[in-house]
Amino acid sequence: MRESRTLSRDIEATAIPYGEKVPLKSGTTLFVMQALGGSYTAMSDQGYMVRLEGKDADAIGEQVQEGPSAEELASKPLNDLVWDQLRTCYDPEIPVNIVDLGLVYSCETEPLPEGGNKVAVRFSLTAPGCGMGDVLKRDIEQKVKGLPGVGELDVQIAFDPPWDQSRMTEAARLQLGLM
Repeated sequence: MRESRTLSRDIEATAIPYGEKVPLKSGTTLFVMQALGGSYTAMSDQGYMVRLEGKDADAIGEQVQEGPSAEELASKPLNDLVWDQLRTCYDPEIPVNIVDLGLVYSCETEPLPEGGNKVAVRFSLTAPGCGMGDVLKRDIEQKVKGLPGVGELDVQIAFDPPWDQSRMTEAARLQLGLM
């Protein structure tokens, strides 16, 4: 995918791979490279890569993606819903979700005494110095905290054990041409 789009309004994007916020003005031309999980990876007309949040999809002529339907929310256990949401989180530079990449080390839910559940997610990065860690963390938090039954959320980046390609699913390795 490499589609040219012109911003219809000012937005704030995230520079890749540094993770810093950058303002983009209405009229800026972007080349959308990846549209996965409700966010967009694009190359600016000045040659730098940025990530647009799903809430800004309308600025490039796209529909804002909806979360899970009420039927889906009612039909699945919370732990399954959390894993489903984690599968909608993507590293902006890699077209594979963080679950299949093997970045999610653990996802646990436990009931809270006052009601609801505590969800704890531990994930890693493909490289310890990756500037996208906070971006991925915010993406996970945004997608999981809105699920019914989540009373408390703890999302942490883990570096031990270090991530390596052996953690990827076979489908991810195949998709990335590593098989």
